[in-house]
Amino acid sequence: MTTLHIKNGHLIDPANGIDGLQDLFIVDGKVAAVGSAPAGFTADTTFDAAGLVVAPGLVDLSARLREPGYEYKATLESELQAAMQGGVTSLVCPPDTDPVLDEPGLVEMLKYRAKTLNQAHVHPLGALTMGLKGQSLTEMAELTEAGCIGFAQAEEPIEDTTVLLRAMQYANTFGYTVWLRPQDPHIGRGGIAHSGPLASRLGLSGVPVMSETIALHTIFELMRASRAKVHLCRISSAAGLDLIRAAKAEGLPVTCDVGVHHVHLTDADIGFFDPNARVTPPFRSQRDRDAIRAALLDGTVDAMCSDHTPVDDDEKLLPFGEASPGATGLELLLSLALKWADDYAEGQPKSGARPLARAVAKVTSDAARVAGIPAGSLAVGAEADICVFDPAARWTVSSSSLASQGKHTPFLGYELSGIVKATIVAGQVAFQR
Repeated sequence: MTTLHIKNGHLIDPANGIDGLQDLFIVDGKVAAVGSAPAGFTADTTFDAAGLVVAPGLVDLSARLREPGYEYKATLESELQAAMQGGVTSLVCPPDTDPVLDEPGLVEMLKYRAKTLNQAHVHPLGALTMGLKGQSLTEMAELTEAGCIGFAQAEEPIEDTTVLLRAMQYANTFGYTVWLRPQDPHIGRGGIAHSGPLASRLGLSGVPVMSETIALHTIFELMRASRAKVHLCRISSAAGLDLIRAAKAEGLPVTCDVGVHHVHLTDADIGFFDPNARVTPPFRSQRDRDAIRAALLDGTVDAMCSDHTPVDDDEKLLPFGEASPGATGLELLLSLALKWADDYAEGQPKSGARPLARAVAKVTSDAARVAGIPAGSLAVGAEADICVFDPAARWTVSSSSLASQGKHTPFLGYELSGIVKATIVAGQVAFQR
């Protein structure tokens, strides 16, 4: 029996409404008590968290681990190490690997590989259609048995609306969640920047906001017909958020997330064609970015994710239009969430919850609720997945400071707050700085 006592830390556990100085007692990988020690407790290991925040391990709703098939961009080893350095203990990975996650055997292999590394819990999304081609449905029941927590098309929109309707009806029959990134298959196809004055000036082909909103209108109509649960991934526009707000008010079973980069950056951050700012969906206008920040605050946006997409130098160090979209994010998720809390909640009237707790909720308990996984909580009996961090300590984002094999992020050179001091998975210290 292994025991761990984390003492003197500022415990933030949004799922259970805790935000204050509390000790944490862990026995055999589970939370045994909060506040005062359980009867007969003696600690094998004591961790002094004075001056640090003790929170549930982060839950990331979109992290590409690049296995199988793209090991030259990243490996499970490198990316799970990045997750540990970023305090991420549970992550959801999209199905756009090579081969695509459309067969139970591939999902089982990925789960097995991740389990042997004994780091973050990996929760795969299965492909909604075979090969993500948008034509025939996958065996969702078999994929769920193999360990998939939902079904997605990654960046491949389904052109045939009948196929999407059938997929949603099938998913609804079994109570599965469909994860969709709303994008019209035709409008903005091949576009590389937000349609606006800046893209016109730079001569870049555009992706208009209506690519997102037309897709949302379609998805909501299909939801009304099928009653399927849908999670919308990486919303990028004010207009899209307005539609989601209305759909939630109507009572449709919908949740949504935003990529953490989109909380801070706009199309102006492309600068002089910086390929590190080439992402999907593209960074939009300042009005869109401000709408994302407000929607995080009012609860329209359920969670922030890292949208971690490691890209190698050969595919990134190219002219803007030819560079592969994607940015590394696992190790930035915490710092960028804290930055949102600092920037934005300062100017808000005191709404009860403190800004830090709001930010932690968006990357722990709220994200776990969306994914339907048992994580993001430090209740007694819960698995002891914990992130201990110093919210005030500052670090500079550089390729040498990132464990991920993907060294490309628009935040290279920025100084951010929030350093992970320790990541604990199932009661074991998996990373300590």
